[in-house]
Amino acid sequence: MNNLKKRFLFNITYYLLWVIYFLFARFLFLSYYFDKTAELGFTTSFKTFFYGIQLDFSFAAYLAAIPFLIILFSIWIPKKTVLNLIKGYTFPIIFIINLFMLVDIVLYKSWGVRIDSTLLNYINTPKIMMASVSTLQLIGGILIWILLSLTVTYFFNKVLNKVSNLLNKGSFLETPIFLLLIGSLIIPIRGGFANIPINQSNVYFSTKMFANHAAINFIWNFANTLTHKIDDKNPYVHYKSDIAKSIINQTRSELLVGTDSILKTKKPNVILLIWESLSAKAVGALGGEPDVTSNLNRFAKEGILFTNFYGNGDRTDKGVPAILSGYYPQPTTSIMKMPHKSKSLPMLTKEMKNLGYNTGFYYGGDSNFGNMITYLRNGDIDKIVDGKEFDKENWNSKWGAHDHIFLDRFIKDLSKPNIKQPFFQVALTLTSHEPYEFPDTYKFGKNSEANLYRSAQAYTDKAIGKFIEEAKKQPWWDNTLVVIMADHGHPLPVHKGYFNSPIRFKIPMVWIGGALIKTGITIDNYSAQSDFAYTLTDMLGGDSKQFEFGKHIFNTSNNQYVHYVFNKGFGTISKNGAFVYDYVSNKPVIQKGNYQRLDSLGKAISQNAYQNFLDK
Repeated sequence: MNNLKKRFLFNITYYLLWVIYFLFARFLFLSYYFDKTAELGFTTSFKTFFYGIQLDFSFAAYLAAIPFLIILFSIWIPKKTVLNLIKGYTFPIIFIINLFMLVDIVLYKSWGVRIDSTLLNYINTPKIMMASVSTLQLIGGILIWILLSLTVTYFFNKVLNKVSNLLNKGSFLETPIFLLLIGSLIIPIRGGFANIPINQSNVYFSTKMFANHAAINFIWNFANTLTHKIDDKNPYVHYKSDIAKSIINQTRSELLVGTDSILKTKKPNVILLIWESLSAKAVGALGGEPDVTSNLNRFAKEGILFTNFYGNGDRTDKGVPAILSGYYPQPTTSIMKMPHKSKSLPMLTKEMKNLGYNTGFYYGGDSNFGNMITYLRNGDIDKIVDGKEFDKENWNSKWGAHDHIFLDRFIKDLSKPNIKQPFFQVALTLTSHEPYEFPDTYKFGKNSEANLYRSAQAYTDKAIGKFIEEAKKQPWWDNTLVVIMADHGHPLPVHKGYFNSPIRFKIPMVWIGGALIKTGITIDNYSAQSDFAYTLTDMLGGDSKQFEFGKHIFNTSNNQYVHYVFNKGFGTISKNGAFVYDYVSNKPVIQKGNYQRLDSLGKAISQNAYQNFLDK
């Protein structure tokens, strides 16, 4: 075998090492989510490798470009030097990519998508970024990362040493051939000879989204979203702008008027309790698990329960602007993290202040998270209390003050004799977020992630129950409306079917308090967080029109709907049907009942809302 063939064989061996690594990474992903993999069956699981290898080939080519160039120089320099240069490039990359692989596996459980550039939104707050992971999990994860990286490095090293004898010096006449070989890497990088480069949709082969997600190469996905950020182009365009707006406005006017009078006073005090990560699946009053939120179940009978209420997004930084600005969230980013855009949002706190209300916002954690404090400052809030005002000994290890400590402070401030009325006070809880740490009994134990979730929600339910009972003793209670709603839904407790199906986004909302005329009733209207600001300001005689995406929760229209978003997708639902669309495959993943109208409506809303975001 001449030197040219040997060098070529070394190149192929190096390239295939990375392809094998990515096949191994997919095997680990499928093994970690064994229950989901078992549901796919052997044939579909095998197809994740068959289809996914296209992206494996692509990213392996990216990684091989520099070593291929180094191998070219083996024509003139000793093979030991060439081998050391290749190892010096490869081994650190193994550690880096393994880190991304493990982060991807862990985050998929809560994000429901493979790792992408969204991760970078949390880089500037590393402590907050790691807050969902317990200290034990972090230490264990670091050890696994190191051991796994050393194992992979050992395997690469052994193979590279074995084939190093192929790197003998050669003739400069080989140079054009190896330059051509390096250039040919563009073929697997692009995924072949098609006009359009390979993308995620090329590996989407199944009606089961977990199979499609498993087929994606995690590091390719991250790099692709990193280098293809859309700054000034709307990726969700389906119609001409005026047609999209006409689809939305076709029935909008009938959704803006509410006829149900439920308040006995024109200016009640309003307390808004935003409950971290509480899914309707864990609320007995909504047909969920019966014993997780016993206090909320009781309050639902004492006040008003909204049986078809939904979160518009899947994270706190999407839920808060939906609630306080009546603003639809963005599928792959958050306007709250962009001060130059969020400063132009309408704010419920500002409008309440215009109506004569004293305003406050309470949060037991770091208000810098996701630029929350910058967003809140735009709301002209009279008083903001965050984690800095709580002793560290009362914090859990990650997020902030335990909910019972936080809510004790909240009710203490509201109990002061000189409190200005009417008031609008907002409190955002946090203990029911991963890693579910709190100084109380774990009602459902700690033997699984699901039971940790249930226990944490039961703990927050207990803290909110105590808060409400104390609030009932206050002189202002008879003139107060308390609204309890979640900031977003949650994958837990596990639901069957598509990860981003409507059940994941269904959340509780309960209204309670002495200011209510009607109690012990349910409202079955389809509504969402984005409708709250519009409804409240309309009921209080404020400027509700500024919340342009909102609808009146108490409207009597037969055309009610809810629109929610997830990473690269949306769902639009009504009492008559559901339509859920995935923008990676550009295909619907759920079409239920009378979904035809929801199809065009959802696409029009997605297009219009994102264009509004771009124009901010």
